[in-house]
Amino acid sequence: MIAQVAAGGSGGIATPATVIAIAAAAFVIPLVAGRLRMPAIVLEILFGIVAGPVSGLIAPGEPLLGFLAEFGLFLLMFLAGLEIDFARLERQGRRQIITGLVLFATFVGAAYIGAGFLDHQTINQRLFVTFLISSAALGLVAPALRDTRRTTTRLGQMILITAVFAEVASIIGIAVLSVIAEVGLGFDLLSIPVLAAVILLVLVLLRRAAWWHPERFERLFRADDPAEMGTRASLAMLFVFVGLSALLDIEAILGAFLAGAVFTFVFRDRGSLEEQLNGFSYGFFIPVFFINVGVEFPLDELGDRRVLQQALALIIIAFVVKVAPSLLLVLRRFPLREALASGLLLAGQLSVIIALADLGLDLGLLSSGLRAGAIMLVAVSAIVSPVSFRLLAPPIDRAPRGSSLRTNRVGETD
Repeated sequence: MIAQVAAGGSGGIATPATVIAIAAAAFVIPLVAGRLRMPAIVLEILFGIVAGPVSGLIAPGEPLLGFLAEFGLFLLMFLAGLEIDFARLERQGRRQIITGLVLFATFVGAAYIGAGFLDHQTINQRLFVTFLISSAALGLVAPALRDTRRTTTRLGQMILITAVFAEVASIIGIAVLSVIAEVGLGFDLLSIPVLAAVILLVLVLLRRAAWWHPERFERLFRADDPAEMGTRASLAMLFVFVGLSALLDIEAILGAFLAGAVFTFVFRDRGSLEEQLNGFSYGFFIPVFFINVGVEFPLDELGDRRVLQQALALIIIAFVVKVAPSLLLVLRRFPLREALASGLLLAGQLSVIIALADLGLDLGLLSSGLRAGAIMLVAVSAIVSPVSFRLLAPPIDRAPRGSSLRTNRVGETD
């Protein structure tokens, strides 16, 4: 009976072709992506475009696909919060943190100027685009630094700090804009400090509980726990924060992101739990979200010359607003090629920007052309950014003379 409903029988919620296509694609695409040496996210979006607007195999708006995609979106934002390394941030020197903040501020300023060249009607729309292209992708930055063995170098630490500020501040800024767009400037904005107060309370209570009763929390991170209490606790926190956000009329993706951030702030050593969460999230649910992005891609609108121009302009501006300010790092005695490399890497985008672009489209803060540009930006930058970074800042054992290879010790202020 369940299979019949899932497959669309007796008034089910999806066609058999949809179920088969989604299941097969989620399994096969990573294998093909590995062969082609490109991010799976790019092929997942392309598959969605082919299966959706090109062939019509999957129709936009199917309930099953929408449900799985929304769950994948929540998991995506939760894992984005989980990526923040608070322990590393606390070890950084003051000047290193200030450099990251100043660099992010220049990104925002340049993005605001760049957004003026794109279609927008209100200040909220321009600010939304500003935060959107000011964001960064920790999920792209960290592996690129790790692959070149530059994570602990002065350059690597600066890039990581800037990426953290860019991702967190952009998500929060867009969440605040979404509340303003929905309810305007009024007492309803108090929902934001209310959410902040509740999160602070949860944070304090969790830290105290973990401090006084560490043995009770150890079970959350045991790899051999048959009840999988760690996974249950993670999902419980995710949906509590999502539900709380919905209760306060705040975008649910902010709640999901903050749930991950709170979890990683309290539990610094998560053992194998993070791998388990990544496993079932990136193994199925998050790929379904990207497939759905492709299914709903406005391919027909790209035939409009104006829409295509806006999409391409967004891609160009997104790179310029990161690369140009990063060249100022030469003032901090970084070689020019490494300053350029940092800008190109920080310009790279992954999944979060697509989630934010979808939110902007739903709220009327982003045109369909700019949303298409955001999706295309992910496809382009996910390949170009890490490759160009590796060329300009090669692995340390092959790095040219003049590279800033000095590593920062704990507490060093640079």
